[in-house]
Amino acid sequence: MASADMPGPLLALREASVRFGDVVAVRDATLAIAAGEAVAIVGANGSGKTTLLRLLHGVVPNSGTRSVGASASQAMVFQRPFLLRLSVRRNLLVALWLGARGLAAGERRRRADEALARVGLQSLADRPARALSGGEQQRLALARSWSVRPSILFLDEPTANLDPSAKKEVESLLAGFIAEGMTIVMSTHNLGQAKRLATRIVYMDGGRIGADLPTAQFFAERLGGRADLFLKGDLSWSLE
Repeated sequence: MASADMPGPLLALREASVRFGDVVAVRDATLAIAAGEAVAIVGANGSGKTTLLRLLHGVVPNSGTRSVGASASQAMVFQRPFLLRLSVRRNLLVALWLGARGLAAGERRRRADEALARVGLQSLADRPARALSGGEQQRLALARSWSVRPSILFLDEPTANLDPSAKKEVESLLAGFIAEGMTIVMSTHNLGQAKRLATRIVYMDGGRIGADLPTAQFFAERLGGRADLFLKGDLSWSLE
């Protein structure tokens, strides 16, 4: 039992599995996410990293146990964010109305403007959200999630479809969120990004957690077997 000096995790899985028909996408996953961590889930294509992310978020059915801290709140930014057919500002206002209930209308407007300033989209506030570039859409998705002040922010390959300049902008925003103490869990195929942003690496292989280590240790040690092949770039697809 956690004491007052040792608070429990924000989120924990115990022997959780996800099956899609005959395919076991995640098998017997056990891990806990503590407040303030920046966790990168990495692995070859098909290894189960996105499914593990969605399992942590609670949006896929599973066996085993998933527990969430009483005060924890969550938000997720998908690889291709869904934006409403509304202006940039109204996308934020709707998110705040849904995700931060109890806020007065004036406070929602203030938070929306603060979020737009945070991601550099103030001048585009009245533009249709779906008319933005890919990088701008991802920044809007980050602003939308940040505005509701989640305890945990989940991100699925947050820069996978972006050009180098947009990737740098998104990484800078994420680094700022992490520096402020936001708990972040992201799946990524970009090992450089994981090394730059994460405090902890969870390596997936064939639906199983193959390693769960502090970032410096993950990249410094020989992990053995397929994990070393993955780190050398010789393992692009997961083989059951």
